Formats: sequence, C-alpha cells, structure tokens
Amino acid sequence: MSTLQNNIPVTQGLFGTTELDEIRSAAIKKTYALLSLSVVAAIIGGFIGSNSPALVQFFATIPGWIVAMVALNAIPYVAIACRNNPLMGTLALVGDGLIAGLVLAPVLYMARVVAPDIVPAALILTAIVFAGVTATVMITQVRFSAPRGLAAGLFFAIIGVVILNMFLNIGFLGMVISGAIGIFGVFVLVNATSQVLNNPEYHEPVAGALMLFAGLFNVFVAILHLLLMFAGRDD
Repeated sequence: MSTLQNNIPVTQGLFGTTELDEIRSAAIKKTYALLSLSVVAAIIGGFIGSNSPALVQFFATIPGWIVAMVALNAIPYVAIACRNNPLMGTLALVGDGLIAGLVLAPVLYMARVVAPDIVPAALILTAIVFAGVTATVMITQVRFSAPRGLAAGLFFAIIGVVILNMFLNIGFLGMVISGAIGIFGVFVLVNATSQVLNNPEYHEPVAGALMLFAGLFNVFVAILHLLLMFAGRDD
C-alpha cells in the first residue's frame, strides 16, 4: 500500500490535473465504490464495538492494542495479496473496515457516554466531506481536477458545519473548529486521490481503496479527538 503514496508533490496533488485513460477512469470509480464498502463496515464495527463492554475493555488494554495493531497491518497485506481476486479482495477490504471500527470501541464508548453528540458530529462531517469528493470522482471522465475536487469538498464541508450547528447547536467557535477539520479532511482525500492516480503502479482498485481508507480513517479519528477536546472531555 505504501507504494501508492507520495509520488507527486503535495501542491500538485492538491492543485494539479491528472489526465486519465478509460481504464484508469473506471478503476478510480471502482476504487471509491470499494472504499464505500470499507466505510460502511467501519461504521458497523464501531457501533458493535462501542456497544459491547467486553470489546471496549479488551481494546483498552495493552494486549488488545497489540491485537488491533497486528490486525490493522495484516489485513491490508491480505487484501493486496488477493487484489486479483475480486471477491477475496472485497472481503478483505470489508474486514479491514470492520476491524478499524472495532478498534475505536474505547474512544467511541467514552464519547457516547460523556458527550453523546460528539460521535454523530464526527460521523456526519466525515460522511458529508466524503460524499463531496466521491461525487467529483464519479463524474470524472478523461481528467481528474484536484481543484474541482477541493471546491466540491469545501462546499460540502461548509454544508456539513451548518447541519451540525442546526441539529447539535455547536455554536460559532464549534463551527469554526469543525469547519477547519472538514477542510483538513478534504485536503487529505483530494491529495490521496491524486497520489493514487499519478502512480504508474496503480492498476488495482483494491490497493487504491486501502490507501484512501487509511486517510479517511485518520481524518475521522482526528475529527473525533478534536471535537472531544473542544468539548473539554478528551482524556
């Protein structure tokens, strides 16, 4: 998975345009479709984990942390090994998402107990940003325009902040902080997409989905922790 990273400067990844042939255009669409499956699996894993006291306690321990790290690093390698098998590769991606969600069980449980609005806020903001960038990718034909992806993502990030304030009443400072986090998420996803598309070794949607999921997962974790900090409850 690391072979698909850091192939072009960040400035080009955020503001450049990538010419696509028919094969690569279809591949990036499949990549985002697979990524969506990983995201859904992660949400399911997070829900199961945060509602299971046994899993919360286990992943909060050192042995649980070790198991989580081994699983999070081993499953992507399994997915890469199975990338030429659509069924096995897809199952590995779903498994990667599910494990990622389960690993967050202690953090999600803490957030659900001390600040019930934090997890929905993080999920809503991440989902809206993801939807904006995905929409841009899905209408891409012969070229991927990073600035267009940024514009769409930033627009959806603003919409997400407005929705958060409407339903969760996060206030002006909360809107500023959430907006900054949403913008960060857009930059991460657009740059990661450009990196994948500009790598000559990128031919498999599975590999691209793994890289993009890692970026999206990190964005969600950052959003979750920063919103907890804003709420004054980050331990």
